[in-house]
Amino acid sequence: MPVHAFTTPLLLCLHLLAAALWVGGMATFHFAVRPAAVETLEPPQRLRMLCQALGRFFRWVAAAIVLLLATGFSMVQMAGGMGAMRWHVHAMLGIALLMMVIFGVVYRRRYPQLQEKVAASDWKAAAAALAGIRQLVFINLLLGVAVFVIAVVGRAW
Repeated sequence: MPVHAFTTPLLLCLHLLAAALWVGGMATFHFAVRPAAVETLEPPQRLRMLCQALGRFFRWVAAAIVLLLATGFSMVQMAGGMGAMRWHVHAMLGIALLMMVIFGVVYRRRYPQLQEKVAASDWKAAAAALAGIRQLVFINLLLGVAVFVIAVVGRAW
């Protein structure tokens, strides 16, 4: 059996696991972790906890992005390059690149602002910084769900 027969499923599995970590993590934070923190913690504790949790999550997302790019481009190359890909692969890549740009803004601009405000115990400004992060993460969550839908449904068109 050719190596390719094992390589593609392995790459696809790693690709899907990285995507699930990123998109699933955003959903977990948005719909479960933050609401629970709001219900149970006072603003100083909540903002400190969420800032720490986001930092850990964002490091995992950065690793997932590297894995997504490596596995995605490897699979495309093995299948003949972007010229051989159908529309849904192009759409997934375009949306994924937009998601990466949004993540870059969150991770390199917005998250450091949150860290700074939390360190200064400026809870009102920290809450505003977190709200800005939440908005961008929600946009990325919607885009990530769209990529999953395109990945599954797009193959049929």
